[in-house]
Amino acid sequence: MSPALAKMWIAIASMVFMFISVFSIYISRYKVKNKIIRFILALIAYVFMILAGIIIIFVVFSGPSPE
Repeated sequence: MSPALAKMWIAIASMVFMFISVFSIYISRYKVKNKIIRFILALIAYVFMILAGIIIIFVVFSGPSPE
């Protein structure tokens, strides 16, 4: 697998993390009434969002891939 293709898959994983984050925040705010479960879902969402941000920063600042 080429470095460019590996970076593409890493960026797609970051987008999946963002989707999971948005989905779990929506569930925790509007669907769940139990405060402990709401907190756990929100914590998971924020962890995934921070990971996605770190991964995107890595992908963007690592520069273009050599071919």
